[in-house]
Amino acid sequence: MTGSDEELAKDLGPLAALTIGVGTMIGAGIFVLPGPAVAQLGPLAALAFVIGGGLALLTALSASELGTAMPVSGGAYYYINQGLGPLFGSIAGWGNWMGLAFASSFYMYGFGEYVNQFVSVSGLSLGFITLEPAQIIGLIGAAFFIAVNYVGAKETGRLQNIIVIVLMGILAVFTLFGLFNADLETLRPIDPFGWAPLLPVTGLVFVSFLGFVQITSVAEEIQEPGKNLPRAVIGSVVIVTVMYALILLAVLAAVETDVVANNETAVVDVARMLIGPAGAVALLLGGLLATASSANASILASSRINFAMGRDKLISPSINEIHPRFATPYRAIAITGAFILLFIAFGNLEMLATAGSVLHLIVYSLLNVALIIFREVDPESYDPDFEVPFYPITPILGAILSFALIAFIEPIVILLSMAFVLFGVIWYLGYARSEIESSGVLANYVLERSETLPDAAVSATTSVQPEGGDYRVMVPLANPAHEKHLITLGSAIADQHDGTVVAVNIEQVPDQTSLRAAREQNEHEAAAHLLEQAQTDAETYGVDVETHAVLSHRGIEEVFDAAKRYGVDVCVMGWGPNSQRSSGRVETTMDELAQSLPCDFLVFRDRGFDPSRILLPTAGGPDSDLAAAVARSLRDQYDATVTLLHVAEDRDRGTAFLESWADDHDLSDAKLSVETGDVQTNIAEAATDATLLVIGATEKGLLSRVVRGSLVLDVLEDVDCSVLLAEKRHERSIRERLFGTDSDTETDSETGVTPNPSTPDPETEL
Repeated sequence: MTGSDEELAKDLGPLAALTIGVGTMIGAGIFVLPGPAVAQLGPLAALAFVIGGGLALLTALSASELGTAMPVSGGAYYYINQGLGPLFGSIAGWGNWMGLAFASSFYMYGFGEYVNQFVSVSGLSLGFITLEPAQIIGLIGAAFFIAVNYVGAKETGRLQNIIVIVLMGILAVFTLFGLFNADLETLRPIDPFGWAPLLPVTGLVFVSFLGFVQITSVAEEIQEPGKNLPRAVIGSVVIVTVMYALILLAVLAAVETDVVANNETAVVDVARMLIGPAGAVALLLGGLLATASSANASILASSRINFAMGRDKLISPSINEIHPRFATPYRAIAITGAFILLFIAFGNLEMLATAGSVLHLIVYSLLNVALIIFREVDPESYDPDFEVPFYPITPILGAILSFALIAFIEPIVILLSMAFVLFGVIWYLGYARSEIESSGVLANYVLERSETLPDAAVSATTSVQPEGGDYRVMVPLANPAHEKHLITLGSAIADQHDGTVVAVNIEQVPDQTSLRAAREQNEHEAAAHLLEQAQTDAETYGVDVETHAVLSHRGIEEVFDAAKRYGVDVCVMGWGPNSQRSSGRVETTMDELAQSLPCDFLVFRDRGFDPSRILLPTAGGPDSDLAAAVARSLRDQYDATVTLLHVAEDRDRGTAFLESWADDHDLSDAKLSVETGDVQTNIAEAATDATLLVIGATEKGLLSRVVRGSLVLDVLEDVDCSVLLAEKRHERSIRERLFGTDSDTETDSETGVTPNPSTPDPETEL
């Protein structure tokens, strides 16, 4: 099965959800990091773990609220994508996905180190790469846990429960032995290296707190998420933070600091001293369970993020395919597993750990910002069962502190992580932008208030808008007399594409009046009535419609900005005296603007909207392709009759061309008319029996000619029927901007006739 509406079975109970978070966090924090932390900070290292836990708790609160409002697969990525939009969603998706893959690789590498204490494994040289014993074991272990996740979430949750319960028991016994042998004097001085290293060490140990948000990544599979998800997220952070601090203090109070410092297996050595060989074996087993638990939970969560990215079309939707037997997103799990195996093979322990940490801190910061956006915008669908206390202080601190902590990580790792962030941006702009449909809460908020917000904010938002959404037809309205016909035309085109009509009224304000003053006057009842009528008319045709009123010092030029701002595919605008209230000063600007159209333009000379008999002159070219597409839409919508006209020097060649062109443009049922002689005369004669003349422009500059009233084909002004001019979206090259175009001397590719002022191209030099 494929599709964006796939659902995952709710197989994870409250204990399984809790153990996903605890199991992910409990590994490296207590079995690998105490040695390096104590070496830099002494007993004060326990406070570093508490600060890290406190910072994690801020984000855990935000994640809990977002998780209860949107209990779907994807967790932090999904919330950021929905709140901040797909650009940040791409950063968060790749960051969270790769961060978890790095972390999973780190855990399995550590798993290999612990297994190597029991079983001696030789290294392996493959010519271009040498694998250490820990890497070989880690690759085998990773393959096992990838297979477990492939089988299903229920099996994963049960395995996670067993691992974490056994691990908690081992650590509890170990902590009790430490407390029984504790001597508070051993903890003095508590800050032998001063307080300066506190935050850098906090940055180092924060990798221990990566598991809590991963609970939200499987929210779609948690039973009663409104109740169980916050308990699991917040509870896992509190439990692990208390455990870290208590265990580390008990260890440091029981043995000399030098025993722990710079010792990657410190807990094992301490257990041997306090409990004996049996204690050492138990802690070695605990290390195995801890690293295995962390890797298992991370693989589970990372594959679900991959799944959610595919569902949102950030990556190929084929990632969504559910296994017919195991009901898991098996492709997502397989791809994630491949990354994990690759990172283990080519990475080292420290790089894998810190890279995962930095990428997660970036995601955590964005997650807190997303919560603020949801709260401030307050979309109708946002209804969380749990709310963050002390809003907005909590998410603001969570966002700032998460990002600030990155500064204390190794610079080379920061650069590596920033490369993934940059890749996320490039991936969105280069691939995902054309596939994604949803803009996000923030973008919708900005665009709905574009007339009141700063232009810089609106421009920044529109510059990264997704292009894979629904087909959008903008209709600029100024004259109530032509509103109904323009909206009808726009609605017909939108309906054929399952799209949306965007009705825009641009109210031109004198240069002497500030836009703020004009807005405060609030004397725009006519514009409001015009837009209300447009909405009513568009809804009559069964299409979605949105309306915007824009105050501007410009007239026709503002249409171009609005087309970019609202992400439209085609603009349907009126053509006639004062249709867009342009002034004399617009002519030079229009010459420039019309050379680079942000969307397809259809310019309608309204002599009554009757599409029953359509005349379409053509000599080929991209603009006549657009004219053909419009003719097809109107034919299908109104069962219209379409006549194709081609003027050629040779009638036989012209007939062959027109028949081929009609077949290529799905107009084979149209009437064909091939004539020789003067182009304008033939168009005028054919138009006498037409109700609508649709004509494409082979030359750029259609709109500037319309505004100035300098059309080359005078017949367009003289025919009795309505006229629809079509010009496709295009960009002008740097050479064309500097030196202009030389298309006036080009030969028509279909007829072989070189247009001249007395005999213009039948598609016109608009």
